[in-house]
Order: sequence, then C-alpha cells, then structure tokens
Amino acid sequence: MAKVRAALTETVNAFPDMPDRVADLGRLKGRLEDIRRANVEHHLELIAAAGDAGAAVVCLGELFAAPYFALRTDPMWLGMAEDAASGPTVAALRKTAAARGIVIVAPIYELDARSGKRYNTAVVIEADGRILGKYRKTHIPCGANEQGTFAETFYYGRSEGPMNAKSPRILGKNRYFPVFKTSAGKLGVAICYDRHFEGVVAALAAGGAQIVFSPAVTFGEKSRRLWETEFLVDACRHRLFIGGSNRNGSEKPWNQPYFGASYFAGPDGEKLKNVSPRPDLVIADLDFDALQRPDPSGWNLARDVRPGIY
Repeated sequence: MAKVRAALTETVNAFPDMPDRVADLGRLKGRLEDIRRANVEHHLELIAAAGDAGAAVVCLGELFAAPYFALRTDPMWLGMAEDAASGPTVAALRKTAAARGIVIVAPIYELDARSGKRYNTAVVIEADGRILGKYRKTHIPCGANEQGTFAETFYYGRSEGPMNAKSPRILGKNRYFPVFKTSAGKLGVAICYDRHFEGVVAALAAGGAQIVFSPAVTFGEKSRRLWETEFLVDACRHRLFIGGSNRNGSEKPWNQPYFGASYFAGPDGEKLKNVSPRPDLVIADLDFDALQRPDPSGWNLARDVRPGIY
C-alpha cells in the first residue's frame, strides 16, 4: 500500500429546526432522534462524496451526530448517548462502509451498556462494515476562553483503559491508545483535547500508527494559533500523518463560531494539498512509502531518543 486517499469532514449541526434562544432548547426534548437522524444523513452524504472522490478512509467530526452541546450543562443532551456497537448511528455507518467499501472513523456520544457511563468515543469501522474497535477520549476539558465555555466533564468521563477485545487488527501494547490495522492503513485516534498532551501521539506512533486522526470541536484565539503548528510538529517528530478536523461555522442557539481550518499534516512537517471538490470535506493523498524513507533533514529521532533521562 503506497498511497491512500483520506478525507475529513468539516461541517456543523445539520438539524434545521434549532431554536434561536438557549432558553427555548427544552422544546427539543422529544426530538433528539430527529437531531441525530439529520446529522447522520448529512454525514452519509459526505461519506458518499468522499468515496466518489477516491477516499479509502474518512474521519467524521467529534460528536458529529449532534450540535456541540457541551458549551453549557443541560441534562437533556445526555439522552443523545448511544451504544457504540448497536446504536442507530453506528448501524447506519456500518451499512454505508460496506456499501461504499470505505473505512469510517466515527466519533459518537457513547453510552456504555454495562456500566451506564458515557464517553466521547471514536468507533473504527472497516470497509466491509465490521467494527474493529473503539477509542475513548482520554483527556476531558472543562474551562473557558475569551470566546466561550466548555463543560465536557458534565457529559462524559475519560477513558479508563482497555476497551477492546484482543484482536490481530488492534496493534500496540498501550491499551489506552489502540492502533487499528485497517484496509486503509494503520490508524490511531486522538480526540480534540487529547492533541495537547505530548504522550498521546508518541503512544500511537509506538503502536505502529501511520496516520492519526484528531477530530475536534475547538475555538478561541490560542487554539487557532496552535492549530497551525501542533499537528505539523507531531507529524514531523513521529514520522507519520495527522488529519485534524474541526467544525466550521456556528450553531444555533449558542452561535459560538468554530474556525474550521481542517488539514492533513505530513511527516516532513508540511500541510498536504487539499484535493476536495467541496468545502465541507478535506481530502489528501498520503504516501505511506515516505514513512520508510530516511528523514530528509538527516534526523533520526526514533533512534537517538533517550527515554530514561527525561
């Protein structure tokens, strides 16, 4: 496998009947399934477009089946959580993956049936529709910046380690950070806030990842500045590809702007060319053979690292 075409979605909530005021959100209490359905259908269209453009793998946005509700604490949104194996979102995506022959990374709001706990989870679906496993967001933010607040700890907890059965399709020894062996390459996931922690991409690289997908919902001046450098540095440092996706636009009734700027970073610290025919998709060609070539800088960080002294 020399080259793989990969895609990211960059969009916002597709449900058309959101109220204009936060105070009126209660009107949606009986319509959570309608919200889910609208967003899933929108993303099925994007997956089809990515497949038509030649993509072998597509990563959807963080919590893609809903608006980004974690700007405030509201128990209503707890009802959006669903099972990561049998819930309606994953069921629809499995059919599409098999029909289109495309690998899908699907970040959903998970309700664990056994524990009753909720997680921010990415389900990895093979091109034949099989679920290979899942990754749960490991670091959960709660705070504020100059543009707004985020209260994610109200809605879901952090990953507590092993979440997948042992399988030859799941690589690496670190059970917090699984690497999935797919028909489109060996991939890992680092959801949004995870990207700021230096050990995350290092763990995925150690597990053999060729590409790391980082679906995010992010805003604020510092986040915007670092968005342009974090993925480039990590991709260069660990000799892999990174696909970072963000929402683009704003969502009623909160009207918080998301800056978009989704892109793929390559192992030489460069942004890859976006060949997408539409603005709500980012598509790039990943040359996995480049990961086996000597670093053009002459560096060999993997050889020269001294882990025992840091």
